[in-house]
Amino acid sequence: MDKRTDGKVRGVSRRDFIKGMGAGALGSAVIPQLLGQEAIQTKRGRVPVYEKKQVALTVNGKPASLMVAPNETLLDVLRDRLGVTGPKKVCDHGQCGGCTVLLDGTPVYACMSLAIRADGRSVTTVEGLAKDGRLHPVQDAFIENDGYQCGFCTPGFLVTAAAFLDGNRNPATGEIERALSGNLCRCGNYPKIHRAVAAAARKMKGA
Repeated sequence: MDKRTDGKVRGVSRRDFIKGMGAGALGSAVIPQLLGQEAIQTKRGRVPVYEKKQVALTVNGKPASLMVAPNETLLDVLRDRLGVTGPKKVCDHGQCGGCTVLLDGTPVYACMSLAIRADGRSVTTVEGLAKDGRLHPVQDAFIENDGYQCGFCTPGFLVTAAAFLDGNRNPATGEIERALSGNLCRCGNYPKIHRAVAAAARKMKGA
């Protein structure tokens, strides 16, 4: 989300926004005209304005191209338009991690990421962790160590853990806990989840 400081949104002040978009009845007349433009001029430069935008992204190794609205989240596009339902819509406020995906290898909350920001980038969901018919070591370890109960939060944990272990094959317990702190398990199965990630690290280290 854009940070607000001193009454400004990064790149566009509130005054610029109100001037560009209008207010009330004036806004309803101005907005359609603005949406037909490529950009509006502000004190800080030209800001792109889109009604819809064609984006091309790679999802679990497969190319996808579609028109998206400027307010569509990556989560909604994945689930409702591309049929990729591993990422879960739980809190829809970037607080639980159930929607976590990898964007160019980095974990992000898909419910808080705009789809247009994924243009030209690679998205990996829990469906993309397995390779050549073989489960990812993290997936194997979750099964072997009962790292789930209801399973609703599990996709987010798996994706986050896989990215974490790609950069740390010998994590301490505290490092595992910190790495997964953005993912919540409503069943409270944290000890087994942390044990599963540690087991996966040992597998990946010996591979």
